[in-house]
Amino acid sequence: MALIPSYFLDTVVAIGFAGKPADTPRWAATGFLYGKRADAVESIYTVGLVTNKHVFEGQQRACLRFNPEGDQSARQFWVDLVDRAGNALWATDPSVDLAVVAIRVDQLVEQGITVSVFRNDLDILTLSQAEEAGVSEGDGVFALGFPLGLVGENRNYVIVRQGAIARIRDAYASASRDILVDVTVFPGNSGGPVLTRPEVVSVLGTKAIGRCALLGVISSYVPYRDVAISAQTGMTRVVFEENSGLASVIPVDHVVRLLEDNLQDWERRGVATAAPFNRDPKRNDRNSQ
Repeated sequence: MALIPSYFLDTVVAIGFAGKPADTPRWAATGFLYGKRADAVESIYTVGLVTNKHVFEGQQRACLRFNPEGDQSARQFWVDLVDRAGNALWATDPSVDLAVVAIRVDQLVEQGITVSVFRNDLDILTLSQAEEAGVSEGDGVFALGFPLGLVGENRNYVIVRQGAIARIRDAYASASRDILVDVTVFPGNSGGPVLTRPEVVSVLGTKAIGRCALLGVISSYVPYRDVAISAQTGMTRVVFEENSGLASVIPVDHVVRLLEDNLQDWERRGVATAAPFNRDPKRNDRNSQ
């Protein structure tokens, strides 16, 4: 029995930048499609591509890799990240390492691209929802992404790693802006979604996490630093930095707020179009139980 709805895997997009030659992308990061439901309109969502701020900083354009419907090879789409005046076409939250750019989903659908989104009304767990659901330290999570540029030969095949929540109560108490998870991530995982792992059992008096949902966004691994001290001078000679196995996760609350803050601007500039999300209803219902 699958623990991750298959359409969750299809939300994840490989992000690349110009390599050598210039039109050959160097796959460097991960993003995913997130949608806000249009008011009072069922199955219509305004969609943005979510990733980390540090992924887009200093870049002029990015290459997004999507899977077409059927078994055709993945297709690449280059998107501008700045306009002719040098202004960024993507939005960010100054308080966290997060960015979002509007996606013309209608154009992707017209070209036969598989389009799946994390829906704001069905597929996410904000901090308040997670706390109410009993999500706590030790609960399982999945981290989705393309570490080390491993995007798959012919199609996007996202890599799934699993681990556990290492610390979340400080985020519940608003004492921290991030969640710590015990998942080893590498360059390329930046911007990837983190999901809750469904469980069927729990300790007496606590709740079992009954569904897989978007909890947050990978920002970076937490480094471990070891310092080599000179025996002669007592001064630092070398600092070794290693991956501690812990990763910083930005709660999905910031994704919700960032998209909503930019909807009017996107509509004014005509760069965003609401699009239908008509996946198999049985598949969607199963994740909502």
